Amino acid sequence: MKEYSPEYLEQIRGIIEKGDIDAARRELMELHPADIAELYQDLDLDQAEFLYKLLDEETAADVLLELDEDDRRKLLENLPNDVIAKQVDHMDTDDAADVLQELDKEDQEEVLAHLDDVEQAGDIIDLMKYPENTAGSLMGTEMIVVNENWSMPECIKEMRLQAEDLDEIYYVYVVDNDERLRGVLPLKKMLTHPSVSKIKHVMEEDPVAVKTDTNIDEVAQDFEKYDIVAMPVIDAVGRLVGQITFDDVMDTVRESAERDYQLASGLSGDVETDDSWFAQAKARLPWLLIGIAGGIGNSLILGNFEAGFITNPAMALFIPLIGGTGGNVGIQSSAIVVQGLANGSLDIAHSSRQIFKEIGVGLLNASIIAAMVFAYNCFSLGAREVTTVAVALSLFAVVIFASIFGTLVPLTLQRLKIDPALATGPFISITNDIIGMAIYMWISSSLIAAWA
Repeated sequence: MKEYSPEYLEQIRGIIEKGDIDAARRELMELHPADIAELYQDLDLDQAEFLYKLLDEETAADVLLELDEDDRRKLLENLPNDVIAKQVDHMDTDDAADVLQELDKEDQEEVLAHLDDVEQAGDIIDLMKYPENTAGSLMGTEMIVVNENWSMPECIKEMRLQAEDLDEIYYVYVVDNDERLRGVLPLKKMLTHPSVSKIKHVMEEDPVAVKTDTNIDEVAQDFEKYDIVAMPVIDAVGRLVGQITFDDVMDTVRESAERDYQLASGLSGDVETDDSWFAQAKARLPWLLIGIAGGIGNSLILGNFEAGFITNPAMALFIPLIGGTGGNVGIQSSAIVVQGLANGSLDIAHSSRQIFKEIGVGLLNASIIAAMVFAYNCFSLGAREVTTVAVALSLFAVVIFASIFGTLVPLTLQRLKIDPALATGPFISITNDIIGMAIYMWISSSLIAAWA
């Protein structure tokens, strides 16, 4: 990320205040579109608009795509639809569809009506129909496609024509007469077989492909598994309809990681550091309130054990230990499961194996932790003290419960089509804290009654 010095930002603001168009253009010409987008974050909306209107259409389109969603939305609200259309003309169809989906329906229709390329407009409309978080919503339609029955000279001629409208070429896809994907034509084969009778004799058959309704998490896993830079997308009958490139997948993975991290941190919405106080408070408050409810629940549990604390005051000293250990174990277990679900190493259909493994790990950890605390309390309190036995037994039970609970929750959320990353956050900590306290109080009260 490029950082701009206060002196440089003051210089830019001065140029804008003077309305010096030539100086502003000279500065912008020295910057990459991504750097211009970051510069806009340090300017107010009017200043950003002043610079944006000085950009040529192609650069403006690139800058628009580099802006974060909030800044892009604000900028789009202040741009005429015909201007937006001119910039959309310079975007790939998948990027154009993403931009248009940030507009309301009326503006979308107006922008599409201003597009010069009717075929491009149709492709954008088709992409916008695919459900969010599917391969169809992520793909673009810009690619080189050849027919399996073409000769090599015919193929090369057609490729040259198609390549004129493309910024990047990743693969050459081969289809049959019904537009069904048949294979991929490697560049090496084009060079070593210049006079082959038909493409189908030299193409690589059965390329890795995904269907339009494939979840983008599965798409990302396939990119990592097969180490490819682009992947064809087919419809239900195998017809080639688009391709997904590695940069689209990287953006998706980054956004997913940011979302999961915020969920794990107890944020109920997508927030940025430059969001307003109200927006940040709104995202943070729900889980804070749930935490308060959990704390009140704990106080009610502890309140019912007031007599036990009077007779055995040392028990109160271990309340933070019980709650903290249960929360930590639960988060560890859920984090491993969430990671496995995300990278494909854990199959939801075979989750029982993970549950049994976690039970084994929980038993081992619980035995070690309970033994260590028991030894410490024997030294400090005495082996015959009820607190010594109660804390050890409680820790053993809490660790096992937290291990199993931390495994089951993300698996259950995954089955319910809810983001399992939610299980690595405050939900696990609060629940384990409450149940851990209940276990501790029940074991302690039972032992006190038995001791008496």
